[in-house]
Amino acid sequence: MNRRTALLAPLALLALGSPALAAKISLAELSSYLNSLTTVEADFTQVNGDGTIATGKLFIRRPGRVRFEYAPPDRSLVMAGGSQVAIFDAKSNQPPEQYPLKRTPLNLILAADIDLGKARMVVGHKEVENTTRVIAQDPENPSYGTIELVFTAAPVALRQWIITDDVGNQTTVILGEMKKGGAFPASYFDISSETRKRGL
Repeated sequence: MNRRTALLAPLALLALGSPALAAKISLAELSSYLNSLTTVEADFTQVNGDGTIATGKLFIRRPGRVRFEYAPPDRSLVMAGGSQVAIFDAKSNQPPEQYPLKRTPLNLILAADIDLGKARMVVGHKEVENTTRVIAQDPENPSYGTIELVFTAAPVALRQWIITDDVGNQTTVILGEMKKGGAFPASYFDISSETRKRGL
């Protein structure tokens, strides 16, 4: 499973195909929707660039926290907290790989105040097959990567995101029904605690 690709992809742009006739959702409305997501729980399906598929459960606590629990028997885990992303590989007995969250595309949807209308943040905004697709990047550090967010309307909902790495590998994370407004233990996003729990 290529979890690093899923979260830490360098810059690459996706071809979006021909837009449909339906009106796309405005960047202001999408920003407002993303800012309204404080806590989210959802099942996810991850389709990796090599064709492998993984499933699991996703927990988001904005700002700055996310947890990807991969379904058993896989004990792998990806979490963000304390401005870091940690990748726990179930097949390794080594401490997790860690990266600054700000260097990952997911930082764009975990930020405290999301403004997709900010200059140079959005590099693609189209209606494709009754979805609105937005490709966003850190305008100050475009080399950190891009994330394509796929939304449906009425009501606005985030359905998936797609990240492409610098050699064209593509990873898609498809979200199930999102449960909003829950409460998660602080340990869900505590990298040090998880490291101790695993005896690493």
